[in-house]
Amino acid sequence: MAFLKLLLQASKQWYRDDPWRHAATIAYYAIFSLPGLLIIIIWTAGTLFGQDAIQGQLSRNLGDLLGDNGAQAIETLIVNARLDQENYWMRALGVGTLVFGATTLFLQLQTSLNSIWGVRSTPKHGAIKFLADRATSLGIIVVIGFLLLVSLIISTALSAFGLWFAAFFGEHGLVIVRVLNVFLSLSVISLLFAIMFKVLPDVEIGWRSVWVGALSAGVLFTIGKTILSLYFAYSNPGSGFGAASSVILIMLWVNYTCLILFFGANLAQAYAVSHGHPITPSDHATWINGQPAN
Repeated sequence: MAFLKLLLQASKQWYRDDPWRHAATIAYYAIFSLPGLLIIIIWTAGTLFGQDAIQGQLSRNLGDLLGDNGAQAIETLIVNARLDQENYWMRALGVGTLVFGATTLFLQLQTSLNSIWGVRSTPKHGAIKFLADRATSLGIIVVIGFLLLVSLIISTALSAFGLWFAAFFGEHGLVIVRVLNVFLSLSVISLLFAIMFKVLPDVEIGWRSVWVGALSAGVLFTIGKTILSLYFAYSNPGSGFGAASSVILIMLWVNYTCLILFFGANLAQAYAVSHGHPITPSDHATWINGQPAN
């Protein structure tokens, strides 16, 4: 009963925060940030498995989420973002452009999370804060690449042991492998949500509250991912937009993910308030209305 009350409080606050506006803004930025974001993830995770293997894994995962059209659009973005390997200065400029574009997405996400928590940034040294936020965003991108790498390693191991599970446990072995894959996906996405809740907003919040929001958002994301992948595969919602259909699919997916992310942040906030956990703005931030949002 207490958790249902918590969900109700988080839902009310989520609705008041106008999550659709924030999600639409981030979806817009995502179109321009995706090439850099994906290239950096491929570079990071490809150090062990190779960039081609990581790109193939990304394509398969995106195909499951967005359907063939959406996955092909992402692959086109990645190919078009390839750097000039011959000219050093053009390569350096290309790297800088990719990093700037990729980190902009997370800076916008930071702004939305600050709004949810009711804080605003008031840096005394704007340039230092700007660079620090860019570095934090780049760090999160590297973490995403690392999590993708770990997920790929574990998933590969599970596939290798799949036949052994099937031989030892019969049909139940395949069920075990599928359950473990779902648990792996849930763990990775929940950890990523937790990192964003803890690191991005300009507010100090305890890990216990962070994990309540992150795990709940991870469960909702995992459920919705299955539903949306079926919807994209059989309904083709972007068919009415012609050549822009692939872009529409990407924006729809980012929009949905952000709605789940914001609900998790609201749930973490509601949990912290209901349990009396301290919430304080960071050193370079202050409450928007002079007091915590609740």
